[in-house]
Amino acid sequence: MITNKSCIIRLSRYKNALYRLRALGFVKVFSDNLADAIGVLPSQVRKDFSLFGISGNKRGGYQVDSLIEKLNTILGKEQTQEVIIAGLGNIGNALMKYKGFEKEGLKISACFDIDSTKYSRDSDIPVLPLEEMKEFVRAKRIKIGVIAVPDIAAQSVLDMMTACGIKGVLNFAPLRLRASGDIVVNNVNLELELENVIYFVNAQEKTKVS
Repeated sequence: MITNKSCIIRLSRYKNALYRLRALGFVKVFSDNLADAIGVLPSQVRKDFSLFGISGNKRGGYQVDSLIEKLNTILGKEQTQEVIIAGLGNIGNALMKYKGFEKEGLKISACFDIDSTKYSRDSDIPVLPLEEMKEFVRAKRIKIGVIAVPDIAAQSVLDMMTACGIKGVLNFAPLRLRASGDIVVNNVNLELELENVIYFVNAQEKTKVS
């Protein structure tokens, strides 16, 4: 089933809320609990769940463990997803060092770069020449890639990933890329997001002054 991006983002937020609620001792939850946790209406929670055949009970609500399991299956988290990174700059380095991916069922399998001084084949996460990407991806049957290269190289890296058989890409380069075929590209523009935050912070300050 292919549904809209907003719904999938909410499912991830429901899942994270469920982990927090379970840590607090919740065994069952209601749509009201999840709605409050992520800032939507209870009817939106029920609507999102109904799209995937998830139903609760008006009196009994949802079993937390069962609901987490169902959401993980929908989101592809029931098995480990291997991921590659292109670009060992600041963002690539930070992603490789982040330990939270494992608990989310993600594994960074390798990083690729053009700078030979960064290569490290024997590291826990090997850093390899960019030209070895195709062989590595096909051997490991990897479907997900992250682009963390300068914007001037981003389109060529996306084209390379597409040729390797990558099906989904998270792009940190500050421009929108032209994707061919059935590859899914999500763009993360950190500068734009920060500008938005700065604008609304400044707007709030001006409102308080006036």
